[in-house]
Amino acid sequence: MSIRPAPSDPVSAAPRPLAGRPVFPVGLGCMGMSEFYGATDDAESLATLRAAVDLGVQHFDTADTYGFGHNEQLVGRLLAGLAAADRQRLTVATKFGIVREPGRYERRIDNTPAYIRAACEASLRRLGTDRIDLYYCHRRDTAVPIEDVAGAMAQLVAEGKVRAIGFSEIGPESLRRAHAVHPVAALQSEFSLWERGLETELLPLTQQLGVALVAYSPLGRGMLTGALPAASELEEGDFRRALPRFNGEAAEANRRQVEALKALAAQWDLPATQLALAWALHRGPHVLPIPGARRQTHLTQNVGAAGVVLDSAQMAALDRLFSPGSAAGARYPDAGWAGIEGADGLPR
Repeated sequence: MSIRPAPSDPVSAAPRPLAGRPVFPVGLGCMGMSEFYGATDDAESLATLRAAVDLGVQHFDTADTYGFGHNEQLVGRLLAGLAAADRQRLTVATKFGIVREPGRYERRIDNTPAYIRAACEASLRRLGTDRIDLYYCHRRDTAVPIEDVAGAMAQLVAEGKVRAIGFSEIGPESLRRAHAVHPVAALQSEFSLWERGLETELLPLTQQLGVALVAYSPLGRGMLTGALPAASELEEGDFRRALPRFNGEAAEANRRQVEALKALAAQWDLPATQLALAWALHRGPHVLPIPGARRQTHLTQNVGAAGVVLDSAQMAALDRLFSPGSAAGARYPDAGWAGIEGADGLPR
């Protein structure tokens, strides 16, 4: 017997808390508007950002390293064009800690208090704002005690430059230690049907501590949409061409899994994109996915996932299909693991 989708329920699209404010549960990851996914178009990106606001999106995620500041400037242009009341509704998150050279994927990590302050001032200028709503430590340099990192960020809160702090890709013990210094508003980590490594410890811990779990790449960098071409067909400059999961036998295995996802989605009269995002939203009331979208055509479908209700049988079917660890291949090449902690708090 086939499982039918539950009817859309406005309650499932109710706001979720983030950095002290209620926000629409599906946010927008802005990284691809500046680099990593091929050619960019500022005019289309700005139109997409404005369309997101019109659709009710309130959570926008950027970082100083995306396009070497270009992405923050782009979001700043959006903010500059909004009425004060519309700006007040938004939660804009940015990050520090990854230091790169133009033209290179390799990076170093800087968590020193002096760097944190300088990076914050630079982000404030590029965003054209006097306070960052949510400020993340993007990656961890374990040579700097996390208490010192949280303390430096807490000082920025005390000075009114930052409203709330967060961390990205840290382990459970690091989260506890940082949270003991200053309340951590959000933990941002890769989380999707394709990447479920944080479910055992971090998913329940974040809920216990009252920390939002912001899920980046909730569509598996586009693979879970079921519409992504082979890596060799992606644009030059698209970093997925170098990711292990998108190449060779791993890619073939992953595509077979996604075909099964598309079959379930068709059976339940849902787009695969919405099914994948709805699964993430159903994993906890504190989970906020931030799918990327460079074009307006993808926005409506992403936002619509907030109105999809899945029952326990549907969730179980998805959990069986995408059991933890079932995705083939590593999610990053060697250079991409810099600053990412394992469950033990040590570098991966």
